[in-house]
Amino acid sequence: MATLLLLKCYKPLTPIRFSLLPNSLETTSHYLSSFKPNNRRLFRCLSSLSSSSQPLIDEKCSSKSNGDDKPQIPPLSTQLWLHNTMTRKKELFTPKVEGKVGMYVCGVTAYDLSHIGHARVYVTFDVLYRYLMHLGYQVHYVRNFTDVDDKIIARANELGEDPISLSRRYCEEFHKDMVHLHCLAPSVEPRVSDHMPQIMDMIKQILDNGFAYRVDGDVYFSVDKLPEYGQLSGRKLEDNRAGERVAVDSRKKNPADFALWKSAKEGEPFWESPWGPGRPGWHIECSAMSAAYLGHSFDIHGGGMDLVFPHHENEIAQSCAACKHSNVTYWIHNGFVTIDSEKMSKSLGNFFTIRQVIELYHPLAMRLFLIGTHYRSPINYSVVQLESASERIFYIYQTLKDCENVLSQHDAASLKDLTAPDTLDSINKFHNDFVASMCDDLHTPVVLAALSDPLKTINDLLHTRKGKKQAMRLESLAALEKIIRNVLTVLGLIPTSYSEVLQELREKALKRAKLTEDQVLLKIEERTAARKNKEYEKSDAVRKDLAAVGIALMDSPEGTTWRPAVPLELQEQQTAAT
Repeated sequence: MATLLLLKCYKPLTPIRFSLLPNSLETTSHYLSSFKPNNRRLFRCLSSLSSSSQPLIDEKCSSKSNGDDKPQIPPLSTQLWLHNTMTRKKELFTPKVEGKVGMYVCGVTAYDLSHIGHARVYVTFDVLYRYLMHLGYQVHYVRNFTDVDDKIIARANELGEDPISLSRRYCEEFHKDMVHLHCLAPSVEPRVSDHMPQIMDMIKQILDNGFAYRVDGDVYFSVDKLPEYGQLSGRKLEDNRAGERVAVDSRKKNPADFALWKSAKEGEPFWESPWGPGRPGWHIECSAMSAAYLGHSFDIHGGGMDLVFPHHENEIAQSCAACKHSNVTYWIHNGFVTIDSEKMSKSLGNFFTIRQVIELYHPLAMRLFLIGTHYRSPINYSVVQLESASERIFYIYQTLKDCENVLSQHDAASLKDLTAPDTLDSINKFHNDFVASMCDDLHTPVVLAALSDPLKTINDLLHTRKGKKQAMRLESLAALEKIIRNVLTVLGLIPTSYSEVLQELREKALKRAKLTEDQVLLKIEERTAARKNKEYEKSDAVRKDLAAVGIALMDSPEGTTWRPAVPLELQEQQTAAT
């Protein structure tokens, strides 16, 4: 009977690729027998990242300099701990089905261009997605689009456009933003308008189970019927006073009751249902679509902190009312992006779209900025933060490009299977910092800070007299470049070409400085002439003028070049703040 009940609760769509039915031995056994790991596909997806059973560098890179023994990187626990909003503490991540992870992340309501608050959500869960795959899990990642909603209808009416058509257009714009930010595509992206049968089936199940009621063509969820309501947010029913979080409606039995189905209004899109023409409420869509693609019991449900209440709280209520076996193990939420300590949002009108930001700053600099703060902490948007991220990522890519240039002059096959002891120590420390930090609730800022040492080692090997004379210099460079590249791939920070992204970073810096490349080169010539004539005040003034707009000059025996930098005024602000 238990198996039959669970199967009744779960009505999957035909194209299901991943389902979890843990309460049925027969179905679970069949599910496990059909699981055939495809490591080659996984490695291709992550640009040859290693799984947890392999170190980030191979045995070749971790050999002693004398070549006698080949000690592996010291074993380090790869147990992943994640902060669970439901329990309000970090917990060891254990998937319901070994080797597989089901993850649902609430997507955008597509009626406008996405802002950087959205960017933070999807970069956060992209990092989690990548790291889970890096650990060897097969992840079924579901991220929805809300394309039926009050905001969409209002915007469409303003523009005189069909709501579904408008939403479809902004879904495509969202995809472009995600590509810019190096977010991997999820396994599936369901849309509300394509899932009306599943939504209606779930509403019918909730009504049949006595958790909802009908009023004049509307269907409302009765929160009084679920004593556990509020378990995720910690709110009590008496906290939900009328007119605050929910609209005042005298027809409701409790002001906190929320709509599962809304009766049709003139000029709005509608679908025929057992309760009359109408459309679904906001919360029911995610319950229905997550159940359709992952089952009622899956591993991770995520989104921004603002979704804890009412959206995710209501999702839990609906899902449990539809199927008593409903269970999500880990609820994960990222912190807000703020401006002047106030949450950024479209409703408050204090937001910057992703497009506005990447007009002046490289998308990978924006991604670095977003993961430079722990995902659960608030992050304050500021120009100085983006400038710092731009400068930092230029340094990272320039270092790797210089390393690539040197290595390209030599045959990789001719390199010895050895690595200098000092370099090996640096690699091992970086590897351990990476694993320990990522397994500790995705502590990306610590990983980014840990990059400093191996990058400095590369620059020493490339540019200092002592480094150029070091034994096994090329082997050390190859090993360092490999582990940095692999870590950056997990973080979603590897470009297709170092040269290409460096040029793009320069172009963005010139745009911010309101200068052209030719104008900067003329300034460099002017300064060079002044130095030859011993007009040092003039040459210093040229350098300072360029530095003021974020153009730093670099002198070398080969001549003077330039790179993007934090403008002087912003550097002073940083110093004062520190």
